[in-house]
Amino acid sequence: MIHYLPLGDINARYDAEIHEAVNRVLDSGWYLHGEATRQFEQHYAEYIGTRHCIGVANGLDALTLILRAYMEMGVIEEGDEVIVPANTFIASILSITENRLKPVLVEPSPDTLQIDDTLIEQAITERTKAVMIVHLYGRCAYTDRIGDICKKHGLKLIEDNAQAHGCVFDAVLPHRKTGSLGHAAGHSFYPGKNLGALGDAGAVTTDDDELAEVIRALGNYGSHQKYVHDYAGRNSRIDELQAAILDVKLRHLDADNQRRKEIAARYEQNISNETVTCRFATRETACCSSRNGLSLKRDCVYHIFPVFSPRRDELQRYLADNGVETQIHYPIPPHKQRCYNIQPSTFNLQRSPFPVTEQIHEQELSIPCHPAMKNEEAEIIIDLLNAFH
Repeated sequence: MIHYLPLGDINARYDAEIHEAVNRVLDSGWYLHGEATRQFEQHYAEYIGTRHCIGVANGLDALTLILRAYMEMGVIEEGDEVIVPANTFIASILSITENRLKPVLVEPSPDTLQIDDTLIEQAITERTKAVMIVHLYGRCAYTDRIGDICKKHGLKLIEDNAQAHGCVFDAVLPHRKTGSLGHAAGHSFYPGKNLGALGDAGAVTTDDDELAEVIRALGNYGSHQKYVHDYAGRNSRIDELQAAILDVKLRHLDADNQRRKEIAARYEQNISNETVTCRFATRETACCSSRNGLSLKRDCVYHIFPVFSPRRDELQRYLADNGVETQIHYPIPPHKQRCYNIQPSTFNLQRSPFPVTEQIHEQELSIPCHPAMKNEEAEIIIDLLNAFH
């Protein structure tokens, strides 16, 4: 059996370092807001290239607290609009609606699977206050055009960096990593991420001193000082054990991402089947050869390696019957989820069709691509995909 993401094997490579870090925390007798958290926040901020990193409980809280902080600062008001890609994981949208803001969905580009920067400006209204880009699949979603649009209209640019730890915007300027390209970014360290904890954890990165201060308070019951509460906050803190584990794994992140890229290159160079492609093509265009791959102008750290087939469900069963686990990211797009289609609802998502999004969700299948993967396993998957008919 070739597992989709064998977390035991992935973490076993750093077993001794992780055990040493965990024992150090246990021996310290300090399990929240201690030295391990301070050290990881410092190291991760330096790695991403921002002045601040604030550890929180999970990635959803990271995005939610960014928006909440902007509301506390008077930058955003209840009912304002946030532009977000239509094909994202639902957490991006939950962070918006939890703050009683309105998500405005924009289709992705078929070439990159990221938010289409040619469609953003026409979605802006007088209530638009932010654009949330999502670095889906580990691919950089930022473009200079997006940055220019946000500057032109005075919008906050928020990054959902849950899937792209270590991804860079410009190979010439490698210090410009995702998570440092906008005004603030939310990061998830869910165990399956490229930088994954052994439980839930997340962080916010930003260069904005005031924003960082408000977010840190909001995640600590709204308090800067014990028993003194400036905001009606919540409990959203990274714990010392997860911080210590993440600090270990951060040292290996670039090497792990490079291994993902090596596996992905094998797929892109060798998958050859008109029914199964590495390049998404809309129904209005002819399917391109998989050897073209996705647009490589943007860096990708391959959190997910997607293939596309109009016979996706049949393909998934075929691979399972041959001992290969796969996943679908994601089977139901946000605008079709029941939670956003219950009447009456203040936050019903647009009912207008999103054909590109819907086709992606109908055809996408994620195949194994992780740093503990053997070349022989990748070759087995390639042979199976090429033999599918």
